[in-house]
Amino acid sequence: MTKATLSRRQALTGAAALGAAGASTLARPAIAQGLTRWKMVTSWPANLPGPGVSAQRLADRIGTLSGGRLTVEVFAAGELVPAFGVFDAVSQGAAEIAHTASFFWQGKVPGAVFFTTVPFGLTPTEHVAWVERGGGQALWDDLYAPFGVKPFMAGNTGFQMGGWFKKPVTSVDDLAGLNIRSAGLGAEVFRRLGANAVAIAPGEIFGALESGVVDAVEFLGPFSDIALGFDRVAPYYLWPSFNKPNGTGEAIVSTGAYEALEPDLQAAVTMACAAEASIGLAEADWMNGVAVASLRDQSKVTFARFPADLVEAAKPAANEVLAELAAKSPQTRKISESYTAALSRLGGWSELSVAPYLTGRIA
Repeated sequence: MTKATLSRRQALTGAAALGAAGASTLARPAIAQGLTRWKMVTSWPANLPGPGVSAQRLADRIGTLSGGRLTVEVFAAGELVPAFGVFDAVSQGAAEIAHTASFFWQGKVPGAVFFTTVPFGLTPTEHVAWVERGGGQALWDDLYAPFGVKPFMAGNTGFQMGGWFKKPVTSVDDLAGLNIRSAGLGAEVFRRLGANAVAIAPGEIFGALESGVVDAVEFLGPFSDIALGFDRVAPYYLWPSFNKPNGTGEAIVSTGAYEALEPDLQAAVTMACAAEASIGLAEADWMNGVAVASLRDQSKVTFARFPADLVEAAKPAANEVLAELAAKSPQTRKISESYTAALSRLGGWSELSVAPYLTGRIA
């Protein structure tokens, strides 16, 4: 898969990292003359605007912060393992690091979904506050420890849109029998509203939408969505995204590979992930603004709000889904309780700060 052209700065950084990574082996890091080479498997098409770019930028930054002592070669979805196979690849030692999203693993590890996004849940900045200051990271570490992997926030696609639809949605009844590509807990909410929600790997979504396998798609925000061409097939772009109010990108690192590093190289990995969590969100907000303006100028897309009855029906459905998820295991309940407590505490502040400010600014 051909990688998209990078900026001059990215290219110079990436060339050094990728050149050093070229001779890497599959099963374990290659250490020669003080150099360590890792493979990164991802759930994204190569350099997909948003998460695919985050993955490459993360690899480049690890190489830079390590002074070239740790280099990371990036493999797009399907090049070494399928998009939904990256967790197992790192857990089983086929790669040292992956870039993905935690809600892809909710079937294997139900509590993982909380670390990407939850319907009617935390916003991007609230989510960071929970993970960094509210105990989320320790819960995440404990959740993944039995699989021999360590998780990091490493990118963020920000607020999502509600999705691309081939036909208008005027009431909740319009979801009955509709085939929609969706992921995470939001997919189950759509099912309870009458839709047929299916999980499709990012690189395969456009083909499914174009061919009629699905009638609608919810993926990310307009920046990433139009790069995949959804606007060419489904002209109705709905909002708000009650099902995905956040988009944390996840780096999962082999615990063994991480612990084998010198302390300064461990710090390079940790700091590179933290930097990408911040930079990815800034890029998403900026480029989504650019993309919305472009779509409106072209007048080919109809922006529409989800009807009130649909959103009203989605809230109790989401509560039911979360309650059932929490009941799956004591560990999942513990994560759910922590997340819910954070939602209450942080939501109280957001209601006094962000919400009235935006209302006043828009008025």
